[in-house]
Amino acid sequence: MDFASTEAQLDLTRLTAEVCGKLVTADRLRELDAAEPRFDETLWHALAETGVLAAALPETVGGGDFGVLEQTAVLRELGRHVAAVPYLWSIAVAADALAAYGTAAQQDWAARAGSGEVVLSVALAEEHNWEPTHPSATAAKTADGWQLTGVKTAVPYAAQAARILVPATLSGVAAVFLVDPAAARVTAQQVTDRSAEYLVELSDTPAELVGTVESGGAILDRILLRAWLGLSAQQLGTLERGLELVAEYAREREQFGRKVGSFQAVAQRLADGYIDVQGLRLAVTQAAWQLSEDLPAAAAVHTAKFWAAEAGHRVAHTVVHVHGGVGIDRDHIAHNYFTAAKHHEFALGPTPDHLRALGALLAKPA
Repeated sequence: MDFASTEAQLDLTRLTAEVCGKLVTADRLRELDAAEPRFDETLWHALAETGVLAAALPETVGGGDFGVLEQTAVLRELGRHVAAVPYLWSIAVAADALAAYGTAAQQDWAARAGSGEVVLSVALAEEHNWEPTHPSATAAKTADGWQLTGVKTAVPYAAQAARILVPATLSGVAAVFLVDPAAARVTAQQVTDRSAEYLVELSDTPAELVGTVESGGAILDRILLRAWLGLSAQQLGTLERGLELVAEYAREREQFGRKVGSFQAVAQRLADGYIDVQGLRLAVTQAAWQLSEDLPAAAAVHTAKFWAAEAGHRVAHTVVHVHGGVGIDRDHIAHNYFTAAKHHEFALGPTPDHLRALGALLAKPA
């Protein structure tokens, strides 16, 4: 395994950091906190114009033909700026799956997502404990195509999306469909960090099959692995910057005539946070590399998501506790990192879910 970043990773990191640094200010974050939904369209269009969105998509859909390593580099930087954009869901998950398995018309949706023309989403909240015969929605064949029935919760950017990828059960097996949210009932939900997430109710809703019935399980596996890894990469960036903020505060804030960072208990918590962040960085790097090399990566991805949840919990609370009262003041930026870390901790499964998945993988016969 090579731990060195690729040239493309470094370039995309610098470009994403430059765009976010100009547009994602503390004032802008406060504006977004008060907005409904929390979606930074200005930043999204800037990322599209600079080529960040399309860079890690295949050439077949107009992308730069980079891959998972480069996507995680972008996600890590977006996490550092707690950016309110759907890169993970629209590009790294939905557009990636359509480019790999979709028809020519479906691949066009991926190309349009890469250009920033449309937003795509994916409904996965019920599938993080996926078993091959139990996706939560059901599909039926009709004379005109396919119809879906079911309820999907916490669907990111559903109201802003042109299409949503929806896993469903078809004749006892998993399949993945493309749905127009305009044909479903979409209701806003409130989540920890005020992300744009929605309840999507499907009732005989028209849908397009992605790939084939036989390929549905493989598509869902691909989607879930990239979603878990993407959340872990975003969490890594969020925790890195959160730890930097609290370290800066500890060097400046005085209590009892001393810098609070000089107190042993504070120093120990910051040291533990540093170890947590480095453990997550290693886990994310290993999982991304294994996926990029087409190696079996399920265990590595679950390990990364486990670290994202565990480290996220500990570091997020360290950020708040060391900041003291300002840590929970919504006018201070620290709260953005706390709520983002808590969201990433629980999204698509908290710690126990991924430990159970790892246990199941380890228990399989060699």
